[in-house]
Amino acid sequence: MKFPVVLHKDDGSDYGVTVPDVPGCFSAGSTAAEALDNIQEALELHFEGLVADNEPLPQPKDVDAHMANPDYAGGVWAVVDFDVTPYLGKAVRFNATLPEHLLKRIAARVQTDHRYASRSAFLAAAALRELTQ
Repeated sequence: MKFPVVLHKDDGSDYGVTVPDVPGCFSAGSTAAEALDNIQEALELHFEGLVADNEPLPQPKDVDAHMANPDYAGGVWAVVDFDVTPYLGKAVRFNATLPEHLLKRIAARVQTDHRYASRSAFLAAAALRELTQ
């Protein structure tokens, strides 16, 4: 899933990153790139805590939904891709029927797009995108 984040820096401080759709999730780094890299670990730890506490997983909104918020004024917006599938529960096998041409297109995408380890991962990502709209 793609989560909007806001990068901010005050004079004399490190760069900070806040994830508006994940309250309490933030990161920092001495450079902007480091702060953005560190947000992945912050999201992992946050989602692990949510799962452990049986809390619902947050859903990202579009960046536009946050831009008018004065808490983020002066920040630089970015979008980070975060794989939420490890936090959705154990995998369950099921049978599905798809048109042959569609299945070939999915297989071709999986071979060229390294975000997807398998056709199942592709279908899970597509389902999550559809369910969050």
